[in-house]
Amino acid sequence: MKRVVVGLSGGVDSSVAAYLLKEQGYDVVGLFMINWHDTTGTLSGDCPWYDDRMFAELVAKRLDIPLHVVDLSEAYRHRVVDYMFAEYEKGRTPNPDVLCNREIKFDVFLQEALKLGADYVATGHYCRKEEIAGPDGTTIYRLLAGSDPNKDQSYFLCQLSQEQLAKAMFPIGDLLKPEVRRIAEEQKLATAKRKDSQGICFVGKVDLPVFLQQKLKARTGDIIEIPAQWARYTQTAPTSDTADALEQLSQPWVYTPQDGTKVGEHNGAQFYTIGQRKGLNVGGKPEPLFVIATDVDRNILYVGQGQHHPGLYRRALHIRPEEMHWIRPDLQMVPGEKRRYSLRIRYRQPLQTGTLYATDAGGYLRFDTPQRGITAGQFASWYDGEELVGSGVIDR
Repeated sequence: MKRVVVGLSGGVDSSVAAYLLKEQGYDVVGLFMINWHDTTGTLSGDCPWYDDRMFAELVAKRLDIPLHVVDLSEAYRHRVVDYMFAEYEKGRTPNPDVLCNREIKFDVFLQEALKLGADYVATGHYCRKEEIAGPDGTTIYRLLAGSDPNKDQSYFLCQLSQEQLAKAMFPIGDLLKPEVRRIAEEQKLATAKRKDSQGICFVGKVDLPVFLQQKLKARTGDIIEIPAQWARYTQTAPTSDTADALEQLSQPWVYTPQDGTKVGEHNGAQFYTIGQRKGLNVGGKPEPLFVIATDVDRNILYVGQGQHHPGLYRRALHIRPEEMHWIRPDLQMVPGEKRRYSLRIRYRQPLQTGTLYATDAGGYLRFDTPQRGITAGQFASWYDGEELVGSGVIDR
């Protein structure tokens, strides 16, 4: 009998995943991770990890499966949180959930599961895995979008490798969320009506500036409003796909204080991200202000009025060569090659059409329509149909 270690998180999705695996005849073992102890910046009312553990214990008891507990907080701080602080300090916006899956759930956690005799590890992600035969007869693992279009979480797994996928199982990937809730209620699982977790993976919902101020110092700076009629917005964008054209299109908008008007002050440019609306505390405008650029070196925030401000939109982005990751190494592109893909730059974003260009300088994603809020530090991913083929950290 194959043993599957399930990451029981105390949520309904992993609970139902464990139930389904047991019904399928696997030897199921639960493993609960403690990844974070510090409550600095955690918003009141958010359930800390010990509540999650209690629910995991209740589910394990109901399913009559053993539950082990492992403290991975040191690895989580080192591999995920320290990286977060370093990226924000540079004025970039990391995605801790993607990192958590690559570095913790399918690495450190996997190693702990193997100690328990696991043949596979399972999670409650809404995505699917498929096996196909490669040209040389080896097995190739495909990462597919979840069947529930409202809950597809394949994007969060965009940095996984073939070795990690080989050991992974996603039991609820073919289900819709209401079906998962229904199964949990039918089986009288304690998590049936529990709300889904929000915020930073394993940390919870936080006041981000307060959380980041553990390491990053607050300092007052200017908020500069850039008019929608700023001269550079009217310049004609290149239409060719030469290296120079792609480089030009992927450059973020760069402003100086002289390009706009001071409208307020902030407490640290590193605490803000492109497209952010909340936390600016500047009123009296016909339309809401959105962050369109940050300058952490000079500690300046640039903002624009309205969600359709041209400063929020760009046609292309760049990924450095070392950050290009292929879930399907057999499909890896070589410099000079271009390929049409469906593209995504954030979770829940509808897939966008565009072209991936492979060059000696890295990858360029050129979208058919300008994209709102392209943000350095986030992950861009590319899909062929329902299969997530690769991803990379947005450089600019």
